[in-house]
Amino acid sequence: MQPDPVRLKTVPLFSDLPDEDLHVIASWFQVEEVSEGRRIAPEGAAGYQFYVIDQGTADVTHDGIAVASLGPGDHFGEMAMVGDGRRMADVVASSPMTILAMFRTAFREMETGYPALAARIRATAEERLADL
Repeated sequence: MQPDPVRLKTVPLFSDLPDEDLHVIASWFQVEEVSEGRRIAPEGAAGYQFYVIDQGTADVTHDGIAVASLGPGDHFGEMAMVGDGRRMADVVASSPMTILAMFRTAFREMETGYPALAARIRATAEERLADL
């Protein structure tokens, strides 16, 4: 199931995009329900998806050390998309979650079609990498 494009408007990453662009981007996402305790992104694993949190929270650890807590509107998985393809941290659901998942092929389309958006995502990846 794809998310309603209106949902994307509440995500800071997409909030300034026109409605027609939100419809395109929403078509690249799938809605997933995640149970508390599920490891969504295992550190060191190959990363094939980029995620946006719609509801719920997640904890991020690197080498077993807590580095962040994420909630609605936050995104993760971008480091594997723009880096070497490996997950840099564990992301574990700390509550039941609804997440929006985008596969690598759609992420590449987004990078090509929306270069300014891709630049913001790359900037986030660089900031997070510097914090590790």
